[in-house]
Amino acid sequence: MTAAIQAEKLAKHYGDSIAVDGISFAVAAGSITGLLGGNGAGKTTTIGMTMGLVSPTGGRVSVFGADMAREPYKVLHRINLESPYVDLPHRLTVRQNLNVFGMLYGVADLRGQIERLAADLDLIEFLDRPAGKLSAGQKTRVALAKALVNDPDLLVLDEPTASLDPDTADWIRGHLERYRARRNAAILLASHNMAEVERLCDRVLMMKRGQIVDDGSPPQLLSRYGRQNLEEVFLDVARDRRKAKEPAS
Repeated sequence: MTAAIQAEKLAKHYGDSIAVDGISFAVAAGSITGLLGGNGAGKTTTIGMTMGLVSPTGGRVSVFGADMAREPYKVLHRINLESPYVDLPHRLTVRQNLNVFGMLYGVADLRGQIERLAADLDLIEFLDRPAGKLSAGQKTRVALAKALVNDPDLLVLDEPTASLDPDTADWIRGHLERYRARRNAAILLASHNMAEVERLCDRVLMMKRGQIVDDGSPPQLLSRYGRQNLEEVFLDVARDRRKAKEPAS
C-alpha cells in the first residue's frame, strides 16, 4: 500500500543555512504522526515541502505516490492544512470563507458539508459573522472546519488546539480521533502540547537542527529516555541530555 507521506533524503537549504538536512520518513494511512522540535528545528519547512509549498533543495517527498515538487496537482484535492496562525479573509463571514475553500476543492453538496461542519465544530452561532470579529478560540475552530471541508485523506495540523480552553481542546482532539477512524485518514501533527501528542499520536518524529534525532511511539520514547511524560523527553532532546536508556538493538 502506498504511504500517505514518503520522504527520502529530504533537504532544504537557504544559502548557507540548512533548514532540513536530508531526512527520511514515512507516514502510513490511518496513522497520526507527531512532528516535534523546538523553534527552528525544521518542522515548518518539512510541512511546507510536504504540502508542495516549498521546493526541496535535495531529495524528494511524495504524497499518495505523487512527487510534491513536480506533480502536486495529482493529490491536492486529497490533502488539507490547518493552522490557527494563517488568517482567513477578515471581511468575509465564516460561511463565505468555507464556501470559497469548498468551491476551490470542488466539494459536492457544499451547503450540506458546511452545515455538518458547523454542527460538529459548534460554529452555528457565528457562521454569519465576519472572520475578523472572531475570538482566538473561534478562529481556531473555523480553521479546522476549513481544513476538513474536503474530507482530506491527509490532514496536516499545526497547533490545532492553540487558544482553546481545556474543555474545547479535549473535544477537538476527540473529533480528530473520530475523523481519523472514520476516514482512515493520515494526520501529521506539529504541536508543542506534549499531552496532546501523547494522547493522539501513534508515532513521534523528534527534530533538531533540521534532522530527525529520534523516532518512536510515545511509550517507546518514554521508556528509551526513562521519563514519565513527553515534555521531559522533549527537554532532554532540546538540551542535548544523554538518554537514560538506549534503544533496543
